[in-house]
Amino acid sequence: MARLVMKFGGTSVASVERIRNVARHVKREVDAGFEVAVVVSAMSGKTNELVGWVEDASKLHDKREYDAVVASGEQVTSGLLAIALQEIGVPARSWQGWQIPVETSDAHGSARIENIDGSRIVEGFSRKEVAVVAGFQGVHAASGRITTLGRGGSDTSAVAIAAAIHADRCDIYTDVDGVYTTDPRIVPKARRLDRVAFEEMLEMASLGAKVLQVRSVEVAMVHKIKTFVRSSFDDPADPKPGTLICDEEDILEQQVVTGIAFSKDEAQITLRRVADKPGVAAAIFGPLADANINVDMIIQVVSDDQKTTDMTFTVVTADFERAKALLEKHKAEIAFGELQGATDVVKISAIGIGMRSHAGIAARAFKALADKGINIRAITTSEIKFSVLIDKDYTELAVRTLHSLYGLDKA
Repeated sequence: MARLVMKFGGTSVASVERIRNVARHVKREVDAGFEVAVVVSAMSGKTNELVGWVEDASKLHDKREYDAVVASGEQVTSGLLAIALQEIGVPARSWQGWQIPVETSDAHGSARIENIDGSRIVEGFSRKEVAVVAGFQGVHAASGRITTLGRGGSDTSAVAIAAAIHADRCDIYTDVDGVYTTDPRIVPKARRLDRVAFEEMLEMASLGAKVLQVRSVEVAMVHKIKTFVRSSFDDPADPKPGTLICDEEDILEQQVVTGIAFSKDEAQITLRRVADKPGVAAAIFGPLADANINVDMIIQVVSDDQKTTDMTFTVVTADFERAKALLEKHKAEIAFGELQGATDVVKISAIGIGMRSHAGIAARAFKALADKGINIRAITTSEIKFSVLIDKDYTELAVRTLHSLYGLDKA
């Protein structure tokens, strides 16, 4: 019998009435003959509330106890959904991460899944039972302590469980009906994509698209789990198809550019008059790496005398002040003249596996942006995407310009 994992996010289970609606979606798939495991997030806003309680109790809290508290949101949802399913005649039981078990590392608050034994869920299928699994949580085997996977971790839970039970596919239900060419709130002509390659979705997720968590896409790509993004707000009796995330070979007609993503969570740091000598890059980026500060776009400009250089790079906004303080602390070792920073920037990215076989894709974008009077502060490229850093005030104009440039407005 075919197996299916269904994952429902916080907005989908935000109230008991919405949980009843989720139960109807699950019943539809059970009636269609699937063996179903459901992975649920905490009810919308609940995790933030729990985090707030922890921080009120102590700013310097024990991360193990933090996980014990914040994991409780998913426990509530899984129990409520199991009850709602039983109410409409669908046999179901709730599972917590430690009961399956979902074994993880001991990095509390951002643990990584190391192993999942899906045998108990499969055993339940033999009793025609739907498994309702609390997402976002697991257990560290050696200590027996509850762990959590970080924000968006329920997506990763769902895909990993799909791999563990050899599911035919994994359906991620959210408040949008698929993956779009860009944010429809900025470009009303944005279109829902029927299919997106794993690599493209990985880039989109890491570059600002909020539909799926990056780690969930990584797990899906490694295990080749076909993943649908669908809306829980569709009529359970007549749902829309959503967007399929799949292998590149499963996409018959590949566009050069699939989508435009943007991230406002960017900050720019420039070090002026850095001594141009071997080891300077290591002196700058080594301490940042040791502090777990991720650096993205990097530009180096050598002066006319070739004795000094200016180094510009970006970090996420949350790390901006910490990164500046760290660099000032190491100023003597790095030997720079001045540190400048800016948070009024945005990263705009174009993604598409078709870029591999087409030249001049980025050059067209640079000209189109220049024609609109948009200055580019930094550029970074890879095989299937390019990104530009621009002033935040030009976000909407830049996204709309690139969306039209690559023909994504067309139905």
